[in-house]
Amino acid sequence: MDLISILFYGLPFFYLLFLIWKIIDRKRHQNCYILDYECHKPTDDRMLSTKFSGEVIRRNKHLGINEYQFLLKAIVSSGIGEQTYAPRMIFYGREACPTYEDGILEMEEFFHDSIDKVLKRNGISPSEIDVLVVNISMLTCMPSLAARIINYYKMREDIKVYNITGMGCSASVIAINIVQSIFKNEKNKVALMVTSESLSPNWYTGNNRSMILANCLFRSGGSAILLTNKVALKNKAMFKLKCLVRTHHGAKDEAYDSCIQKEDDQGHIGFHLDKTLPKAATKALVDNLKTIAPLILPVRELLRFAIVSLVRKMNWGSTKGGARPVVNFKTGVDHICLHTGGKAVIDGVGTNLNLSEYDLEPARMTLHRFGNTSASSLWYVLGYMEAKKRLKKGDKVLMISFGAGFKCNSCLWEVLRDLGNENVWKDCIDNYPPKTLANPFLEKFGWLHDEDPNTFVVPDDYVIPDD
Repeated sequence: MDLISILFYGLPFFYLLFLIWKIIDRKRHQNCYILDYECHKPTDDRMLSTKFSGEVIRRNKHLGINEYQFLLKAIVSSGIGEQTYAPRMIFYGREACPTYEDGILEMEEFFHDSIDKVLKRNGISPSEIDVLVVNISMLTCMPSLAARIINYYKMREDIKVYNITGMGCSASVIAINIVQSIFKNEKNKVALMVTSESLSPNWYTGNNRSMILANCLFRSGGSAILLTNKVALKNKAMFKLKCLVRTHHGAKDEAYDSCIQKEDDQGHIGFHLDKTLPKAATKALVDNLKTIAPLILPVRELLRFAIVSLVRKMNWGSTKGGARPVVNFKTGVDHICLHTGGKAVIDGVGTNLNLSEYDLEPARMTLHRFGNTSASSLWYVLGYMEAKKRLKKGDKVLMISFGAGFKCNSCLWEVLRDLGNENVWKDCIDNYPPKTLANPFLEKFGWLHDEDPNTFVVPDDYVIPDD
């Protein structure tokens, strides 16, 4: 009788314990960890020097003195150095007539380098990959680039595959969101995320100023990232995803048109960067941060901001022209991993978030060394932080990216162990930050500012001076 009573009253209790255990166990398997990442460094024969950049500009017969002067001003103030990389067809002089194979070969060179390295370093076989997410915005082929990776590495038949295009520079966080969603529903998975941009078929050869700017900013690069939700691999992981927020302003015409691929009046396809882009980026950033701030900041900072804002609003008449209250994100975040969209983007975010030069240094140095590598730029910035041994166990890293659409996406990572691998920065990290970020373009081509547009002609035998 006692046994029956124990079973009668005890079973509901044990069942409740079982349900609690199931919830906890499921929660443990829903976490998203970064095991490792590898940033691609193209070979030195693809490096853009000042002299060669001048030769590329000179080869464009659609440009005149006005465009030369505009480009000089843009490049001098771009924040980009002399060691960035371009696609091979530029060095073959075929930027005006790229082939389909140029884009494919550019991507395969990156794939085979970065994927091989990250898999080998972690002792993971291609057959162990359960999820593959590839995001290359401006190159579409059939079979897809994801299918090419599967074929080359002979991955499993049941692998989950996502091939993303058109998402622009914010695609990395979108790809992470896809992996996160899968991890919430399936246990013990390993995902490979591959992110880059194909510049070969997208080099602009016209003379539209808003479109030729892209040639000054975008450079070759790419990253391969291993992610998992396996509890057994937690101790090997580098980062744990805490939260992720995506903001899309595509319904607003001004934001939608601020960053768009199109043809110019002469039929040359390029990437148009409108004057409204900074405004669109600011609005998207503000809306994104409004959503993520309550998720990552301590209550005391949220209360402080609310009180300061309320007091300022109540005393508006006597505080006109006063400083606008700013949320101090550094109270809940240790590092800001910012997309290298350009010097203006970095300056703008720094001003809006009241960040120090120390906070902005990783983004500025990445822009200088590697340029804007589109969606993969976040991982070069993260690599700089790691190479400088900034990332310590328990630190929080906020990733912020912008992309065509217009989008602003962000996510917060927790550092799980002290990190110090020099990665893609190994051969140059000791040289950063340099004494100056000024590039030699003004010194070499400054004479263009003194030329008269009505009489200027580039002599056929003109030779650009050596670096």
